[in-house]
Amino acid sequence: MVSQEQRRRQLAREKFLRQQQRRTAARRKSRTRNSVIASVLGVVVIGSVALYTTGVMKNDKKDDKANASADVTPSASATSKAPDPCEKPAKGSVKKLSWKKEPAMTIDTSAKYTMKLATTCGDIDVALKTAAAPHTANSFDFLAGKGFFDHTKCHRLTTNGIYVLQCGDPTGTGTGGPGYTIPDENLKDKSLKGNVYPAGTVAMANTGQKHTGGSQFFLVYQDSQLPPNYTPFGTVSEAGMKVLKKIAAAGENTGAGDGAPNATVVINKATVTKS
Repeated sequence: MVSQEQRRRQLAREKFLRQQQRRTAARRKSRTRNSVIASVLGVVVIGSVALYTTGVMKNDKKDDKANASADVTPSASATSKAPDPCEKPAKGSVKKLSWKKEPAMTIDTSAKYTMKLATTCGDIDVALKTAAAPHTANSFDFLAGKGFFDHTKCHRLTTNGIYVLQCGDPTGTGTGGPGYTIPDENLKDKSLKGNVYPAGTVAMANTGQKHTGGSQFFLVYQDSQLPPNYTPFGTVSEAGMKVLKKIAAAGENTGAGDGAPNATVVINKATVTKS
């Protein structure tokens, strides 16, 4: 006959095995999810001007509660049949512009600058962090003044794990840039806490290597877990956030959490103004 102590030990072993099985299953799901996330902002590297962002996502070694919570969270992805909430693009075509080196510094780093993205989905105003990211702000002032962003598509929307709209590529493929790169800046911004880029952040995309930013950037519409490797250079206005949420609600065209937006997001015109 099995003693009470033996029975107690048997039950304890069975409980431990069940816990191990749950942890293994949760980690397997987490790895699958993170493999998708890790490629969310990646693009093909062409020369030294192709831009992309990649993320080292959450560590698999979370406790059971955290893993369970992550596993049951529904995807924010919409289907590819979601209606387009945006207007038709303005008439015009993308300019084919390229420069060999970063433009000379012309902005006043002590002044405030605002970038306005007049898109087919509504205006998105961005307060630039000029003093903290002068090279980045100066580059956007230069590119906007040249009409570099006009008529360009925001080519990527992510709706799973990280939540961003990526823009700034004149080719619309994720491989384009201005022909030059700018240095990383402001990576210790006080807004970046716990490897989270908070909603409303505008940051540079890059190749995963240091100082490889060009013209591609991403706008965060929901707090996103990312390592602090991407220059945060602006903050979206409240009205602009509503536009971003509208774009995000329409989803992306793969249903997998990473693809072209279902919304027709075209920057009709980008301007940078000093206030």
